Amino acid sequence: MLADIFGPEGLIVIVCVIVVLLFGGTKLPKLARGLGSASHEFKKGLEEGDKDGALPGTGATGSTNLPGTTATPQALPNDTTSN
Repeated sequence: MLADIFGPEGLIVIVCVIVVLLFGGTKLPKLARGLGSASHEFKKGLEEGDKDGALPGTGATGSTNLPGTTATPQALPNDTTSN
Protein backbone atom coordinates (compact mmCIF):
# COMPACT_ATOMS: atom_id res chain seq x y z
CA MET A 1 0.00 0.00 0.00
CA LEU A 2 2.75 2.49 0.93
CA ALA A 3 4.85 1.32 -2.00
CA ASP A 4 1.95 2.26 -4.32
CA ILE A 5 1.83 5.76 -2.85
CA PHE A 6 5.53 6.58 -2.45
CA GLY A 7 7.18 4.10 -4.80
CA PRO A 8 10.08 1.80 -3.80
CA GLU A 9 12.57 4.67 -3.37
CA GLY A 10 10.17 6.67 -1.25
CA LEU A 11 9.49 3.66 0.95
CA ILE A 12 13.22 3.25 1.63
CA VAL A 13 13.44 6.93 2.63
CA ILE A 14 10.48 6.57 4.99
CA VAL A 15 12.04 3.50 6.65
CA CYS A 16 15.34 5.36 7.09
CA VAL A 17 13.58 8.34 8.67
CA ILE A 18 11.73 6.04 11.08
CA VAL A 19 14.99 4.30 12.05
CA VAL A 20 16.66 7.66 12.73
CA LEU A 21 13.72 8.76 14.85
CA LEU A 22 13.71 5.52 16.85
CA PHE A 23 17.44 5.20 17.51
CA GLY A 24 18.57 8.80 17.28
CA GLY A 25 21.50 10.19 15.34
CA THR A 26 24.05 9.49 18.07
CA LYS A 27 23.25 5.81 18.49
CA LEU A 28 23.25 4.89 14.80
CA PRO A 29 27.07 4.87 14.44
CA LYS A 30 27.32 2.67 17.55
CA LEU A 31 24.70 0.34 16.15
CA ALA A 32 26.47 0.13 12.78
CA ARG A 33 29.83 -0.44 14.48
CA GLY A 34 28.35 -3.23 16.58
CA LEU A 35 26.80 -4.91 13.55
CA GLY A 36 30.08 -4.64 11.65
CA SER A 37 32.13 -6.17 14.45
CA ALA A 38 29.59 -8.96 14.91
CA SER A 39 29.75 -9.74 11.20
CA HIS A 40 33.55 -9.71 11.31
CA GLU A 41 33.65 -12.10 14.29
CA PHE A 42 31.14 -14.42 12.60
CA LYS A 43 33.22 -14.59 9.40
CA LYS A 44 36.39 -15.10 11.45
CA GLY A 45 34.76 -18.00 13.29
CA LEU A 46 33.67 -19.58 10.01
CA GLU A 47 37.20 -19.34 8.63
CA GLU A 48 38.72 -20.84 11.80
CA GLY A 49 36.20 -23.67 11.74
CA ASP A 50 36.98 -24.32 8.10
CA LYS A 51 40.72 -24.49 8.84
CA ASP A 52 40.12 -26.95 11.69
CA GLY A 53 37.94 -29.16 9.50
CA ALA A 54 34.96 -28.70 11.78
CA LEU A 55 32.56 -27.77 9.00
CA PRO A 56 30.67 -30.44 7.04
CA GLY A 57 32.25 -31.36 3.74
CA THR A 58 35.77 -30.29 4.75
CA GLY A 59 37.08 -33.68 5.72
CA ALA A 60 35.77 -33.76 9.26
CA THR A 61 35.24 -37.21 10.65
CA GLY A 62 32.29 -36.21 12.78
CA SER A 63 34.06 -37.39 15.91
CA THR A 64 33.45 -35.43 19.10
CA ASN A 65 36.41 -36.93 20.96
CA LEU A 66 39.08 -34.77 22.47
CA PRO A 67 42.48 -34.83 20.80
CA GLY A 68 44.59 -37.74 21.96
CA THR A 69 41.65 -39.92 23.00
CA THR A 70 40.17 -42.88 21.23
CA ALA A 71 36.54 -43.72 20.87
CA THR A 72 35.46 -46.97 22.47
CA PRO A 73 31.89 -48.17 22.32
CA GLN A 74 30.30 -48.61 25.70
CA ALA A 75 27.64 -51.21 26.32
CA LEU A 76 24.46 -50.16 28.05
CA PRO A 77 23.88 -51.82 31.41
CA ASN A 78 21.34 -54.62 31.36
CA ASP A 79 18.18 -53.93 33.34
CA THR A 80 17.84 -56.97 35.60
CA THR A 81 15.16 -55.55 37.85
CA SER A 82 11.66 -56.82 37.27
CA ASN A 83 8.58 -54.80 38.05
